[in-house]
Amino acid sequence: MLGTLTAMAIAAALSLPAATGHAQTPTISLGAGIHLIRAQVAANNDTRMRGLMFRKSLQPNQGMLFVFDEISPHCMWMKNTLIPLSVAFIATDGMIVNIADMKPHDETSHCALRPVPYALEMDRGWFAARGLKAGVRITGLDKAPASR
Repeated sequence: MLGTLTAMAIAAALSLPAATGHAQTPTISLGAGIHLIRAQVAANNDTRMRGLMFRKSLQPNQGMLFVFDEISPHCMWMKNTLIPLSVAFIATDGMIVNIADMKPHDETSHCALRPVPYALEMDRGWFAARGLKAGVRITGLDKAPASR
């Protein structure tokens, strides 16, 4: 019996990072004016598809940077996402192109107004509360891993 319980416990422990999906996501520091952002990086298909799904909260100034394979007018949605988010679509030069507010569980597409290689999701209203809007530069993107 102990062998079976131990095997089950080991299997459960090994599946935990995969189930949450966020434990192994790299994190980088970004800047928006005087504001520091701690962003987990979604740079492959699996992490981009999962995004911030199933999270119940974010820490202050924490978000997720999506690094895309190609520069395109990417779109985001909120399927299985429990918390309200704002997404900033960011150009190659780091300038915010546009920001969209998104509701939990909403499958409406929110798209970049022009082709971009990045999107940054933060708690809903984070950008507005700091006066950040289109034309503001996000720094630190050069430290983001390339899409793979």
